[in-house]
Amino acid sequence: METTELLKKVRKIEIKTRGLSRNIFAGQYHSAFKGRGMSFSEVREYQYGDDIRNIDWNVTARFSHPYVKIYEEERELTVMLLVDVSNSRVFGTRRQLKKNLITEIAAVLSFSAIQNNDKIGVILFSGKVEKFIPPKKGRKHILRIIRELIEFDPEDASTDLSEAFKYLTNVIKKKCTAFVVSDFYDQDPSDYSMNYEEALRIANNKHDVIGLRIYDQREKELPDVGLVKMQDAETGDYVWVDTSSRKIRKAYRQWWETTSRNIHTVFSQAGVDYASFETGGDYVKPLVNLFERR
Repeated sequence: METTELLKKVRKIEIKTRGLSRNIFAGQYHSAFKGRGMSFSEVREYQYGDDIRNIDWNVTARFSHPYVKIYEEERELTVMLLVDVSNSRVFGTRRQLKKNLITEIAAVLSFSAIQNNDKIGVILFSGKVEKFIPPKKGRKHILRIIRELIEFDPEDASTDLSEAFKYLTNVIKKKCTAFVVSDFYDQDPSDYSMNYEEALRIANNKHDVIGLRIYDQREKELPDVGLVKMQDAETGDYVWVDTSSRKIRKAYRQWWETTSRNIHTVFSQAGVDYASFETGGDYVKPLVNLFERR
């Protein structure tokens, strides 16, 4: 992609998502992702009802009167974006590709984070971890993230969510808020069970993980349009599909329902919040609903 064209795309995304972050998500983000730790702020005289465990014995001894330590919530967070850059993101039949929707949502979260004085970092993954961008603050950093999401070309076409979760667990030492943006199609072909269940649970025990599932309407059901040549984006394999067959359309629908149910079960059992976003729909409402649920 030419530099001028890339800069135009980056600027367009910045204008749209920065405005949304400032006008719509600022309050919800702040409420949903408060600082997880407490830091010492000051001491004051003991008042009836104060927790005696907070008594500062050194100050109390000095003034011969009980004083307590006052703590305040640590506001600054580290936010990580785990972004699926496998080939299945280059698909979309309604308004935009999954890749474009992923970029916009990631940009909104990034601007929301820096408005809240939080650091933000990125892990780009496919069948392996492709790139790690350490957490930082600032507009320049966000624009770099957006550029990477627009033009990044993965070395691996497949998806391995376990690798991404393991990398997060091992590399980010302090507790962070981690948004995983993916279609979550990483499953056992025999029963559609998810391959990343244990890695997700371990990652969420250390961090605060949130799943953002991206999908297209055509992944839910096939239209009746006759014989169609289809390609698996991640393996490159082609197959002819007779979409006029009711049996095939039903099996396709059942695949979607089973996969969705298994994804929901994995996230629910791991205690992870998640929301779904369709390429042809508006992502603002599901994101606001997710923030309000927390």
